[in-house]
Amino acid sequence: MNIYLLTIYAGTKYSGVMKTPADQAVEGVENHLESAVRKLKPVNEVSVVISSRTDSGVHALCNSAHVDIQRRGDKPPLLEQDLQDALNFHLKAEPIRITRAYRVHDDFHARYRAVSRTYVYRFAAGLRHHTEMPVTEKDLCWALKDTRLNIDAMQEASALLLGTHDFSSFRALSSETPFKNPVKTLEKAQLEPGVSFSQRHFHRDIQFWELTFQSRSFLYRQVRRMTGALVAVGQGRLSVSQVQELLEARDSLAFPQNMTAPAHGLFLTRVQYRDTDLGACMLTEQ
Repeated sequence: MNIYLLTIYAGTKYSGVMKTPADQAVEGVENHLESAVRKLKPVNEVSVVISSRTDSGVHALCNSAHVDIQRRGDKPPLLEQDLQDALNFHLKAEPIRITRAYRVHDDFHARYRAVSRTYVYRFAAGLRHHTEMPVTEKDLCWALKDTRLNIDAMQEASALLLGTHDFSSFRALSSETPFKNPVKTLEKAQLEPGVSFSQRHFHRDIQFWELTFQSRSFLYRQVRRMTGALVAVGQGRLSVSQVQELLEARDSLAFPQNMTAPAHGLFLTRVQYRDTDLGACMLTEQ
């Protein structure tokens, strides 16, 4: 076996990162990755294993995946840089790029060996209407109309989410719900001012913010629900105590309707592995 870990940037034009059936009009990122690997003509059946699921509209600055690429007996394994260059050549028509390739141990698994994942959610306040958002931020940020946020209350509410909890109220129901443990340990829930090219150069009075969440794994739409609840606290539509009540309810149906943050403000920014798996490798968007 010749197992490689790939770090991947992927845009938002797809149905999500996961593979879709052949009869579906909009493909997933995984479909394009497997197609690119097949063009290298390996002798084994191609199967790309993605580390972190992202839905349609979510940005992946640094997702990861592993793949086994076996060559004919007389050919040595592909060098890491050669593999990266070859895959990017075959992906050049798509907003997908392999940012690094690493040869890893045969028992490596991109999903189960990950020790943490980091998501950043970007939103902006101070707009009279969503059309005031600079075009450079289109589909990269959640525009909050006519909003002055209570930042202290948001930070107080985010602190309630830290630690180990049953996050059932903050997951959306899916076919995988019965098989997923809702108990997760949230290592980071941090709100801080964001940065923007448009903010520096267009001189508009728009305040950008970033919510950063870190955990070994997340439930389906957990980050978007947590973000939606914290923004609602900032807007005064939800109290800090109600966030605590939601957490204690442990019921997905207890989450208020229409409070989930939209997909386009969410970025997967980091997947991290142990040094014993990757040597000195630390996977970041940089």
